[in-house]
Amino acid sequence: MTRQLKVLVGCEFSGVVRDAFRDLGHDAWSCDLQPCERSNEFHYRCDAIMAIRWDNWDLMVAHPPCDHLSLSGARWCADHWVACKKHPAGKYWHDGSAKRSAREQSASFFRQLWEAPIKHICLENPMSMASTLVAPKNQTIHPWEFGHPEQKTTWLWLKNLPHLVPTNNVRDEMMKLPKNVREKVWSVPPGETRKNDRSRSYEGIAKAMSEQWSRHILNNLTP
Repeated sequence: MTRQLKVLVGCEFSGVVRDAFRDLGHDAWSCDLQPCERSNEFHYRCDAIMAIRWDNWDLMVAHPPCDHLSLSGARWCADHWVACKKHPAGKYWHDGSAKRSAREQSASFFRQLWEAPIKHICLENPMSMASTLVAPKNQTIHPWEFGHPEQKTTWLWLKNLPHLVPTNNVRDEMMKLPKNVREKVWSVPPGETRKNDRSRSYEGIAKAMSEQWSRHILNNLTP
């Protein structure tokens, strides 16, 4: 490594991606409204938009909240009748205005991250309406491409960064596992930690990001 990069990992409570970059010697910081579950020594407990202003970052990897942008919940943004056996009429009218408002706020936050004054940016989300509301996604990755025998389709929005190259394809091994094991991220039971348990970064993906993207940026620095 010829230079230490300044890396901001936005909306990360786990510290997984941050520490992957720090392990390579980079000046990486995470930020989130929650404290970091690993160490708060290199963690800003704040909004990512605020942290963007605090330094001249070379790279930002951010995981904006997907609660109101996920394609799986898109139908709740529309006003429509919902069949319900428990309702006296057998159906009820769903008003999607609150969901639409929340979606707009989430999309606005996603857009601010995407348009941040940082040369190299990666935004990560599950399959998301941000691809039509903000910008088209650039790549689809899966944990099983990076050594984790699990299924979780993930989209990446990349600015001045190459596609991640899979490092350890374990799909064949994964398909031999019971469905509830390979799809355990979707099987997390309700509870206070459910959101965190479903959104924690994968070590294999974090390692690929840190190694491949830091190498790309350093190799393309202007002399």
